[in-house]
Amino acid sequence: QVQLVESGGGLVQAGGSLRLSCVASGRGFAVGWFRQAPGKERRFVAAISWSNGVTSYVESVKGRFTISRDNAKNTVYLQMNSLKPEDTAVYYCAARLTGRGSAAFNLDEYDYWGQGTQVPVSS
Repeated sequence: QVQLVESGGGLVQAGGSLRLSCVASGRGFAVGWFRQAPGKERRFVAAISWSNGVTSYVESVKGRFTISRDNAKNTVYLQMNSLKPEDTAVYYCAARLTGRGSAAFNLDEYDYWGQGTQVPVSS
């Protein structure tokens, strides 16, 4: 079983930045970040593969968010710049144990989830 712990959320003004962290209890798997806005479904934000660090982003965050990982620390980061009120959500990281380390867009392909961290963005 993999445990994931997110941190780094908090209230930020529009245009500001935050860096979220996701510390995993294991290694060797892809990690994705998802977000769930109030009253909406959980949706894909970004993901990174295990071996070669290939990254994927939803169109709305490209150029503003960067996902990265430090495999020595079993940690995945989500650097969020130029935040907008529409980025307000609870952000979750998730581990995908299948797919030989490759990332996926569909939340159903992830096996373990963190508890989430709140990111309210004020206008």
